[in-house]
Amino acid sequence: MARKGKTVIDRELCKGCYLCIRACPVKELEKDVESNSTGTYPAKSVGSGKCIACGNCYEVCPDVCIQIFELGA
Repeated sequence: MARKGKTVIDRELCKGCYLCIRACPVKELEKDVESNSTGTYPAKSVGSGKCIACGNCYEVCPDVCIQIFELGA
């Protein structure tokens, strides 16, 4: 059975490099349409429930603004 997860991105810390979007194997992340306080368009979770808590996005984030939570079955 595949793992289920949840991705939380700190909008104010994200600088919009989108490395996490490219690293996500299930396409759970995308560019936000609303900017943060610095005028940057951060990455955001789509909320589709496809996250598998693989941690790829967390590993590539240079700003350490992503948290991954593994959800119960």
